[in-house]
Amino acid sequence: MLPLQPAVFHILMALAEDERHGYAIIQDIAARTGGRMKLSAGTLYRSIQRMLEQGLITELSDRERPKAELDDERRRYYRITSLGTAVACAEMRRLAQLVQLARESGFSAGRI
Repeated sequence: MLPLQPAVFHILMALAEDERHGYAIIQDIAARTGGRMKLSAGTLYRSIQRMLEQGLITELSDRERPKAELDDERRRYYRITSLGTAVACAEMRRLAQLVQLARESGFSAGRI
């Protein structure tokens, strides 16, 4: 499954902390990246559909969601699976290795 598309990696990071609905995922990613990454609804929901099919995330059942009187019942909530956590950690290690290789090749953040 590696390398992950950036949108997928960011969605997994947003879900690592808590279960969220789509708009909350978009808001979390924008806040986490200081507005540098803004997912469109289309990109988010295409990614979510693929991630559901791959078993990286799951949709909460009606019993697990907030009560209808406390939330908009049209929202769908998602949570990361153990597979999703493992894949996100593998991607994190892969990216860390790339950064280390770049540093060893003489690149540094100050040069870029």
